[in-house]
Amino acid sequence: MQCWGLNTYLYGPKDDLKHRLLWREVYSPEEEGQLRTLIVEAESRGLRFVYALSPGQDIVFSSSCDLTLLKRKLTQVSDLGCQAFAILFDDIDHSMCQADSEAFASFAHAQVTVTNEIYRFLGEPPVFLFCPTEYCSSLCSPSVSKSSYLQTIGEDLLPDITVIWTGSKVISRRLSVESVAEVESVLQRPPLIWDNLHANDYDSRRLFLGPFKDREPQLRHHLRGLLLNPNCEFEANYIPLHTLGSWHRAGNEEGKGEEHSERRWVEKAAMQYVHWYYRRERQEEQQIWENRRSDEPNQPPVSKYGVKSQGRGFCSGKGLLSESQVRLLVGLHYLPHEHGASAQKLLQDLTWLKANCHVVGVNSKKVPSQKTDEWRGRASKFLSLCEDIAQLHCSVVGGANRAVLYDLYPYVWDLRNMALLAKAFICWLGCGKTSGADVLGVESEPWVFKGGVSGEVQMLLPIGSSSELFTHPPPLFPTSRLYNIRPYHSKDKVGRSRRNESSAAHPEVIGDRCLGPCLALCPEYSFILEDELGVCGCVLGILDVRSFAKRCQASWIPAMRDKYPPKINKDLIQLMEEDQGEYPDSLLYHFPSQLRLDALPELVDISVSRILLTSLLTALKANGSQGVFCEVQPTDRQRLEFLTKLGFLEILRGEARSREGVVLGRLL
Repeated sequence: MQCWGLNTYLYGPKDDLKHRLLWREVYSPEEEGQLRTLIVEAESRGLRFVYALSPGQDIVFSSSCDLTLLKRKLTQVSDLGCQAFAILFDDIDHSMCQADSEAFASFAHAQVTVTNEIYRFLGEPPVFLFCPTEYCSSLCSPSVSKSSYLQTIGEDLLPDITVIWTGSKVISRRLSVESVAEVESVLQRPPLIWDNLHANDYDSRRLFLGPFKDREPQLRHHLRGLLLNPNCEFEANYIPLHTLGSWHRAGNEEGKGEEHSERRWVEKAAMQYVHWYYRRERQEEQQIWENRRSDEPNQPPVSKYGVKSQGRGFCSGKGLLSESQVRLLVGLHYLPHEHGASAQKLLQDLTWLKANCHVVGVNSKKVPSQKTDEWRGRASKFLSLCEDIAQLHCSVVGGANRAVLYDLYPYVWDLRNMALLAKAFICWLGCGKTSGADVLGVESEPWVFKGGVSGEVQMLLPIGSSSELFTHPPPLFPTSRLYNIRPYHSKDKVGRSRRNESSAAHPEVIGDRCLGPCLALCPEYSFILEDELGVCGCVLGILDVRSFAKRCQASWIPAMRDKYPPKINKDLIQLMEEDQGEYPDSLLYHFPSQLRLDALPELVDISVSRILLTSLLTALKANGSQGVFCEVQPTDRQRLEFLTKLGFLEILRGEARSREGVVLGRLL
């Protein structure tokens, strides 16, 4: 902040319980020491430290006891060296208790009376902020100019107390001189803007790495100040704060002939972020080397390019973030009202490919070849962008900069998963197996669904409204392994490595029994999970179980009789007939489709198994399925738990039928 010309830091985190929930309680000696250190550090950097208190949830304005406790709390902070304060009455109920209703003419009068008294008690400090309950145009009743609440604030609040304002909305897309003129007139003073442009505490899937923009530089001459409410994650705020400093300097340099472009600000900030990131990478890697050398002097250093764990959890880091990857990262997590270029491209291409999938569908033979070529060309570019997102995930995980990893990983991981799923869906569409029954997905207003780019990609998919498939925490142990999910190809050797003593002479028996029917009769509903070592999982689906069973009896089982000798045939055919199961019509009416999932237990990131399964559900839904079921052994608790978390419910148990398996199902 000091380097970028910013001068004020307001302290008001809700995870300091004594800021809001427990505002009456004073800080302990240890907490005092921490707060004093922060105040001293801010002052030494030339930054004004503002301590904010938020008593509005339960304060009794007419209570002399509450007023005494409020004064005691602020006196304690003042004694630590703080000389600037803020009283916040945002996001609270307008109603008053009976005692306050009898003591004050209105809610606004109650707030003004207490605020004025506290201001005088503190000796009328040069900076004293007040946040009203109606703090933006959309919260004013009936409007800014006619709000009796704001009129009371303007008339009765002491003139040197500054009023906080967020603009037309809680999160305002634009701020202009004209937009603050009306509230300035009502408040009888220039407001201070509390800008929530980069605040992300309302959506756990969104991050805002984009620039401070769409705020007129001339605006600063009509304000008492501007505070930027940042992302919760410290590492996400480099570009927002850097460009806030650029905006501030642009206002100072008006009329000097220099061109001030928001685009130039973000270009410069992105370049400096890369250099800053590199410096911290080198520092952290050096620290790792020094720690390792002191602990194990005979061992080589641990490189950022390879932190080894067990089995398939090997983290083959891909190196430092490049400048192009930083731009990709920022573009994918841009601003609340606006996507960056990479996110726009991702969403536009996915929307177009989905809307035009008929040109490569089952009835595409009459479609002109140029339209098919256009679709495949755009699909290729879309898949390439998805791969760049996967590579970005690897670079973040594989780097030595742990601070960036800890702060950004949940968002990069979430978007990596959505890219894996979207890529698998487009690859499946490109195989020409869609009937177009339900490809379009959910049509809703964009603000109905949370999640930023990840959420919008989700809602473009046929299965997008099933939130339980997507709302899961990231793994405790990040892995930089590259994964890919794609439709099954006839050249894949899925299942052939499954050998045992009894099938040594015919190694394909188990594969022919477990996987063969699905791969032969409905391969379009088979998806493969692979990593850098090869195939590590697959999921098989059946769109219509009734039809599939008839086709098995008519073609697959006879083919197996011809393929294997009688000794093997007897047991194999019996097992295959048992595998088809006996499912009542009532089950198949609601759940006509079936799935079979197989993934290696060494997978560190279980989310890729979820995405693998979701890829199949997406394909089934796209071709008209309304429900799917899966049979699991009652002793397989891990698989039962896995499916339950994805919205599967038990619909049939062994005692109700001749088999032991538990049948789980979910509607699509």
